[in-house]
Amino acid sequence: MRIDELIDSRHIVVCTGAGGVGKTTTSAALALRAAERGRKTIVCTIDPARRLAQSMGLAALDNVPHRVDIAGTGRGELHAMMLDMKRTFDEMVMDMTSPDRAQAIMRNPFYEHVSSTLAGTQEYMAMEKLWELHEEGGWDLIVIDTPPTRSALDFLDAPRRLTDFLEGRFLRMMLWPYMKAGKGGLRVLNFGTQVALRAVTRVTGSELFADVAEFFRSFEGMYEEFKHRSVRVRDLLGARRTVFLVVTSPSGSSLREARFFAERLAAESMPLGGVVVNRMHVVPDAGDLTGVRAGASAAAAQALDTYERWRALARAEERVLADALGTDGLPVWRVPDLPDEVVDLDQLRTVGALLAG
Repeated sequence: MRIDELIDSRHIVVCTGAGGVGKTTTSAALALRAAERGRKTIVCTIDPARRLAQSMGLAALDNVPHRVDIAGTGRGELHAMMLDMKRTFDEMVMDMTSPDRAQAIMRNPFYEHVSSTLAGTQEYMAMEKLWELHEEGGWDLIVIDTPPTRSALDFLDAPRRLTDFLEGRFLRMMLWPYMKAGKGGLRVLNFGTQVALRAVTRVTGSELFADVAEFFRSFEGMYEEFKHRSVRVRDLLGARRTVFLVVTSPSGSSLREARFFAERLAAESMPLGGVVVNRMHVVPDAGDLTGVRAGASAAAAQALDTYERWRALARAEERVLADALGTDGLPVWRVPDLPDEVVDLDQLRTVGALLAG
């Protein structure tokens, strides 16, 4: 499938992969191209570098969609936003319970840690925001730029890890006497429970056992809703109108991780569209240059030497690409290494055109 067919026919495009390989640029370029082909499109980034706003000519992005001015370039619309993890978590809590209970939860110091820095929260909130945009019903195409990960498994596994933590059966069992006794009940805890709570305190930075106990007490009855939300988004990710693009670079380690992620997506029955390889050195084969070199000036010979070095690098990258990704028919789109950083709409259009071939 060609890139244009993909962005014309799908409802959700998820760009995923390791950090630093160009996911944000790829996401923005695909969204812009889709908008200029007539679709009402939104791109949601989780990139902490916040380069997306700059490339789209916006002063800043936040947790609500902002329209990008592409007037005169097509019939569609382009909107952009940046995930605010804490705000998304707050809104979800307010949606799940009463205003008073939500305020009590959000005032808890331990909740501040869970909603802002706990591993897995960012990925869960990205999925929650995806569901919210899907449910709004006003978007033809939603492009999600996933969080940069150290492991290809993080985006799929983190929501389950977060819900397991929130359910916290073992920890809540240990906390239960304290949860019943209230803030003055530390004396009722046995020695083992106190040791475990001190370990939790060191990890989370929470200064009082009461914060942890009150947090779990406040979330009683909400764990099933958290799991339900996680499951429904996972179903959405596996739907026919969703597609994953694995974004990578031509280095061996990055390509091996891309292959691993592609295999994991297949094992999870997630719809994989293909692989985008950014910063490839694309150097056409000029054939046998022996005759040209024989009569070349010193300057021309130096130019030929430069060409041959770049051509050798391009061949080496293609070999690494073939070895890492195999030859099983997985679509691969190559984006050449560009001379300048992508910082505006014209450069995003160039990337989109290169992706589209």
